[in-house]
Amino acid sequence: MRVITGKYKGRHFEIPRNFKARPTTDFAKENLFNVLRAYIDFEETEALDLFGGTGSITLELLSRGCKNVTIVEKDRQHFAFIVSILRQLNDSAAHPVCYDALKYIERSPGGFNLVFADPPYALTQLKELPDRVFSGNLLAPDGLFVLEHGRDNNFTEHPCFLEQRTYGSVNFSFFKKPENTP
Repeated sequence: MRVITGKYKGRHFEIPRNFKARPTTDFAKENLFNVLRAYIDFEETEALDLFGGTGSITLELLSRGCKNVTIVEKDRQHFAFIVSILRQLNDSAAHPVCYDALKYIERSPGGFNLVFADPPYALTQLKELPDRVFSGNLLAPDGLFVLEHGRDNNFTEHPCFLEQRTYGSVNFSFFKKPENTP
Protein backbone atom coordinates (compact mmCIF):
# COMPACT_ATOMS: atom_id res chain seq x y z
CA MET A 1 0.00 0.00 0.00
CA ARG A 2 1.40 3.39 -0.92
CA VAL A 3 0.48 7.01 -0.38
CA ILE A 4 -0.21 8.66 -3.73
CA THR A 5 0.35 12.35 -3.10
CA GLY A 6 0.86 15.03 -0.47
CA LYS A 7 3.36 15.26 2.36
CA TYR A 8 3.61 11.45 2.69
CA LYS A 9 3.78 10.84 -1.07
CA GLY A 10 5.58 7.65 -1.98
CA ARG A 11 5.53 6.13 1.52
CA HIS A 12 4.96 2.37 1.35
CA PHE A 13 3.40 0.17 4.01
CA GLU A 14 3.31 -3.62 3.80
CA ILE A 15 -0.12 -5.04 4.55
CA PRO A 16 0.03 -8.38 6.39
CA ARG A 17 -0.85 -11.28 4.10
CA ASN A 18 -3.52 -12.59 6.47
CA PHE A 19 -5.60 -9.39 6.28
CA LYS A 20 -9.26 -9.74 5.33
CA ALA A 21 -9.52 -6.10 4.22
CA ARG A 22 -9.08 -5.16 0.58
CA PRO A 23 -7.36 -1.81 0.17
CA THR A 24 -8.82 0.57 -2.40
CA THR A 25 -6.73 0.25 -5.56
CA ASP A 26 -4.25 3.04 -6.33
CA PHE A 27 -6.11 3.76 -9.58
CA ALA A 28 -9.47 4.14 -7.81
CA LYS A 29 -7.94 6.06 -4.90
CA GLU A 30 -6.18 8.55 -7.17
CA ASN A 31 -9.38 9.20 -9.11
CA LEU A 32 -11.43 9.47 -5.92
CA PHE A 33 -9.16 12.18 -4.57
CA ASN A 34 -9.21 14.04 -7.88
CA VAL A 35 -13.01 14.19 -7.58
CA LEU A 36 -12.88 15.13 -3.88
CA ARG A 37 -10.76 18.19 -4.72
CA ALA A 38 -13.81 19.67 -6.45
CA TYR A 39 -15.93 19.28 -3.32
CA ILE A 40 -13.66 20.02 -0.35
CA ASP A 41 -10.65 21.99 0.78
CA PHE A 42 -8.53 19.30 2.42
CA GLU A 43 -6.73 21.72 4.73
CA GLU A 44 -10.05 22.87 6.21
CA THR A 45 -11.55 19.39 6.44
CA GLU A 46 -12.55 17.37 9.49
CA ALA A 47 -12.83 13.83 8.09
CA LEU A 48 -14.19 10.51 9.26
CA ASP A 49 -13.02 7.23 7.70
CA LEU A 50 -15.51 4.49 8.61
CA PHE A 51 -14.58 0.82 8.21
CA GLY A 52 -10.89 1.84 8.16
CA GLY A 53 -9.57 -1.53 6.96
CA THR A 54 -5.93 -0.94 6.02
CA GLY A 55 -6.02 2.81 6.71
CA SER A 56 -5.30 3.66 3.09
CA ILE A 57 -7.90 6.44 2.80
CA THR A 58 -6.90 7.95 6.14
CA LEU A 59 -3.28 8.09 5.00
CA GLU A 60 -4.28 9.98 1.86
CA LEU A 61 -6.43 12.41 3.87
CA LEU A 62 -3.59 13.06 6.31
CA SER A 63 -1.09 13.40 3.49
CA ARG A 64 -3.26 16.08 1.88
CA GLY A 65 -3.31 18.08 5.11
CA CYS A 66 -6.73 17.43 6.64
CA LYS A 67 -6.83 19.11 10.03
CA ASN A 68 -8.51 16.15 11.73
CA VAL A 69 -9.02 12.56 10.54
CA THR A 70 -10.87 10.06 12.70
CA ILE A 71 -10.57 6.45 11.55
CA VAL A 72 -12.92 3.78 12.90
CA GLU A 73 -12.06 0.08 12.63
CA LYS A 74 -13.44 -2.69 14.83
CA ASP A 75 -11.16 -5.59 13.81
CA ARG A 76 -8.40 -5.56 16.43
CA GLN A 77 -5.71 -6.87 14.05
CA HIS A 78 -6.52 -4.23 11.45
CA PHE A 79 -6.75 -1.55 14.13
CA ALA A 80 -3.29 -2.50 15.48
CA PHE A 81 -1.87 -2.26 11.95
CA ILE A 82 -3.43 1.19 11.44
CA VAL A 83 -2.10 2.42 14.79
CA SER A 84 1.40 1.16 13.92
CA ILE A 85 1.36 3.14 10.66
CA LEU A 86 0.04 6.26 12.38
CA ARG A 87 2.79 6.01 15.00
CA GLN A 88 5.37 6.01 12.20
CA LEU A 89 3.85 9.17 10.76
CA ASN A 90 3.44 10.84 14.16
CA ASP A 91 0.70 13.05 12.70
CA SER A 92 -1.32 14.78 15.41
CA ALA A 93 -4.33 15.08 13.06
CA ALA A 94 -4.92 11.31 13.20
CA HIS A 95 -7.42 9.89 15.68
CA PRO A 96 -7.86 6.10 15.51
CA VAL A 97 -10.88 4.53 17.21
CA CYS A 98 -11.31 0.77 17.72
CA TYR A 99 -15.09 0.49 17.53
CA ASP A 100 -17.97 -0.78 15.42
CA ALA A 101 -18.57 1.72 12.60
CA LEU A 102 -22.35 1.32 12.65
CA LYS A 103 -22.48 2.08 16.39
CA TYR A 104 -20.07 4.98 15.89
CA ILE A 105 -22.48 6.54 13.38
CA GLU A 106 -25.22 6.50 16.03
CA ARG A 107 -23.07 7.85 18.88
CA SER A 108 -20.67 10.24 17.21
CA PRO A 109 -20.75 13.91 18.17
CA GLY A 110 -20.49 14.57 14.43
CA GLY A 111 -19.62 17.76 12.64
CA PHE A 112 -17.50 16.11 9.93
CA ASN A 113 -17.03 17.86 6.58
CA LEU A 114 -16.26 14.53 4.93
CA VAL A 115 -17.40 11.04 5.86
CA PHE A 116 -15.92 8.20 3.84
CA ALA A 117 -17.18 4.63 4.26
CA ASP A 118 -15.66 1.53 2.71
CA PRO A 119 -17.65 -1.27 4.33
CA PRO A 120 -17.31 -4.91 3.37
CA TYR A 121 -19.31 -5.21 0.14
CA ALA A 122 -21.31 -8.06 1.72
CA LEU A 123 -22.37 -5.94 4.73
CA THR A 124 -26.11 -6.48 5.13
CA GLN A 125 -26.65 -2.85 6.22
CA LEU A 126 -24.71 -1.37 3.27
CA LYS A 127 -27.90 -0.14 1.56
CA GLU A 128 -28.90 1.67 4.77
CA LEU A 129 -25.62 3.55 5.24
CA PRO A 130 -26.63 6.80 3.49
CA ASP A 131 -29.81 7.03 5.60
CA ARG A 132 -27.89 6.24 8.78
CA VAL A 133 -25.28 8.89 8.03
CA PHE A 134 -27.88 11.57 7.22
CA SER A 135 -30.26 10.74 10.09
CA GLY A 136 -27.93 12.09 12.76
CA ASN A 137 -25.45 14.91 13.18
CA LEU A 138 -22.53 13.00 11.69
CA LEU A 139 -22.08 15.50 8.84
CA ALA A 140 -21.53 19.22 9.14
CA PRO A 141 -24.21 21.24 7.27
CA ASP A 142 -22.03 21.39 4.14
CA GLY A 143 -20.73 17.84 4.63
CA LEU A 144 -20.04 15.27 1.96
CA PHE A 145 -20.58 11.52 2.34
CA VAL A 146 -18.72 9.11 0.06
CA LEU A 147 -19.61 5.41 0.02
CA GLU A 148 -17.40 2.82 -1.65
CA HIS A 149 -19.41 -0.18 -2.85
CA GLY A 150 -19.67 -2.93 -5.43
CA ARG A 151 -21.43 -2.70 -8.75
CA ASP A 152 -24.59 -4.37 -7.44
CA ASN A 153 -25.59 -1.32 -5.40
CA ASN A 154 -27.38 1.67 -6.87
CA PHE A 155 -28.02 4.80 -4.82
CA THR A 156 -29.11 7.17 -7.60
CA GLU A 157 -32.64 7.45 -6.16
CA HIS A 158 -31.46 8.56 -2.72
CA PRO A 159 -32.54 12.18 -2.05
CA CYS A 160 -28.99 13.21 -1.09
CA PHE A 161 -27.27 11.49 -4.03
CA LEU A 162 -24.90 13.65 -6.10
CA GLU A 163 -22.99 11.35 -8.43
CA GLN A 164 -21.42 7.94 -8.85
CA ARG A 165 -17.95 7.20 -10.17
CA THR A 166 -16.77 3.75 -11.24
CA TYR A 167 -13.15 2.67 -11.51
CA GLY A 168 -12.91 -0.98 -12.49
CA SER A 169 -14.86 -2.95 -9.88
CA VAL A 170 -14.79 -0.06 -7.39
CA ASN A 171 -17.77 2.30 -7.18
CA PHE A 172 -17.98 5.54 -5.23
CA SER A 173 -21.34 7.19 -4.58
CA PHE A 174 -21.25 10.81 -3.42
CA PHE A 175 -23.98 12.31 -1.24
CA LYS A 176 -24.66 15.75 0.23
CA LYS A 177 -27.46 17.13 2.35
CA PRO A 178 -29.80 19.39 0.40
CA GLU A 179 -29.27 23.06 1.30
CA ASN A 180 -32.65 23.42 3.02
CA THR A 181 -32.23 20.58 5.54
CA PRO A 182 -30.94 21.16 9.05
